[in-house]
Amino acid sequence: MKLNSLSFRLFISASFVLAAFFALVAFVLERSYQEGAAEALKEKLKVHTYSLLSAAELTEKGILKIPTLSEPRYSNPSSGLYAAIHLTNKFLLWRSKSALGVNLSNFKSLKPGEYAFVNDNEGHFILHYAVIWENETGLEQYYVFSVAEDDSFVSAQIVKFRLTLRSWLFFIGILLAWVQYLVLRWSLKPLRDIVDDLEAIEKGEETCLEREYPIELAGLANNLNTLIDSERAHLQRYRNTLANLAHSLKTPLAILSGCILPEKVNKVTVAEQILRMNEIVEYQLQKAAAQGEKQLSSRVDILSIVEKIIFSLEKVYFDKGINFSFDVKDDGLMSCEEGDIYEIAGNLLDNAAKWCDKEIRINLVRLDKKQGERFSLMLQIEDDGGGIEEEKLQVILQRGIRADENVKGHGIGMAVVSELTGLLGGKLKGGRSESLGGMKWQVYFP
Repeated sequence: MKLNSLSFRLFISASFVLAAFFALVAFVLERSYQEGAAEALKEKLKVHTYSLLSAAELTEKGILKIPTLSEPRYSNPSSGLYAAIHLTNKFLLWRSKSALGVNLSNFKSLKPGEYAFVNDNEGHFILHYAVIWENETGLEQYYVFSVAEDDSFVSAQIVKFRLTLRSWLFFIGILLAWVQYLVLRWSLKPLRDIVDDLEAIEKGEETCLEREYPIELAGLANNLNTLIDSERAHLQRYRNTLANLAHSLKTPLAILSGCILPEKVNKVTVAEQILRMNEIVEYQLQKAAAQGEKQLSSRVDILSIVEKIIFSLEKVYFDKGINFSFDVKDDGLMSCEEGDIYEIAGNLLDNAAKWCDKEIRINLVRLDKKQGERFSLMLQIEDDGGGIEEEKLQVILQRGIRADENVKGHGIGMAVVSELTGLLGGKLKGGRSESLGGMKWQVYFP
């Protein structure tokens, strides 16, 4: 147990409370026992007083006679048991042989039948009892019967009780301290489990706090897991953004590479692609820095974005002579980030241009509530290429997986499309094109 640990602090605090409690218990029990011993001695002295009263006899002349007492201790000096009889004016009328040199007249005025139990501070407990004695002739006389015993008897009992009590309390205290230590170890074990799990996560042996913690720590564990997941997702978002950035710059770079030949230099195209690359970098950096907050976006025109992408792809795939047909029935305005539409439409059209034979068909349809349910706009892209098998449709939406490993690529484009569509609250649907025979992708926007 470390000195600066929570367990040590709790153990020391509880030990101090336990020690104070035992000290208080010892004090109360000792006082109670002392009072009980004194009360027992008082009752014992009363019995001796009654014996003395029964042995005394008042004659007709008013003389009090004390016959030989049955208690032998009265006859032995300094035996520890003493007796004396006084008149009203504290005149010593009689005393036992054991009471030689012992002062038993330290009593106040007592009423007949009244007891007085005192400690004379000289090592004696004394019981005084006042009576009015009447003989056969009707003569009355006031007497005070006093019986005393050394306080060594009570003191010895108290010392013995104190020793026994403190010994038992000491051993019980040691036992309770050990039990308290075990209870603290058991009670604080969930905290040590959390520390061990966090160390395991730090070493890479675990991914999250998976144990079942007590109710008081369940919220803390959930918050820590949320924080860990958030940091892990943030790191993954940065990695994905770098991959997206590299993938997004492929098309503008391909267009620029086609413009470097002297006979094909087109300053307008070069300027457009440089501007487009700058916008891509800005967009991806903003996306990487975002912490998941949703911001109000301006309305963008999907139609104009698709036209710009088609214009760029016509230059990249000039040798294939692709025929782009664009069917628009309604306006393509919607509230979102322009960069998101560039990523979604650009990746779908680039894949279509890469895999088609000669024809690509683009449809942009405004949906009513019955057709689209919670969606309001649908972008459809079809090609006349070989298409993708149905069992591979969900697989290619994962990062790093391509439909054909023999074709150059990084397997990022469709994963980006799926991710952005989900973030926008839309839906991505793929399948075989009925009219062209190739691949058909449908993007539903909310």
